Amino acid sequence: MIYETLTIAVDFDGTIVDDAYPKVGKEKLFAFETLKKLQEKGHRLILWTYRSGRMLEEAIQFCKANGITFYSVNSSFPEEIFDEKYSRKINADVFIDDRNIGEVLGWGEVYQTLLKEEAPLQKKKKKNWFGF
Repeated sequence: MIYETLTIAVDFDGTIVDDAYPKVGKEKLFAFETLKKLQEKGHRLILWTYRSGRMLEEAIQFCKANGITFYSVNSSFPEEIFDEKYSRKINADVFIDDRNIGEVLGWGEVYQTLLKEEAPLQKKKKKNWFGF
């Protein structure tokens, strides 16, 4: 079910980037394009990840360098303070995670499903006369 404005929790390792934990992996095809478009349409994005400390900060900075600043990180809203007495479960309408049953959809499919439009085509690099 698609709501007018969604709160979308997005995993980092294996979802936005290839899983290279604790390092930051290579970005997944269409990940940042899709996330930017979702934000442009007014959806709230939450970074929902196992990472903490320095490794979490590296993920946040990597996303910022690629044009994405999250509504909140590992919390349902920015002002939320983690308390061990309560569940750390995030309140979101949609979760995008590589650990889903059947694994994560490709970002092109996520784009089409949530935005109801065709994903932009990736520009192909021109090859030289050797075919490289």
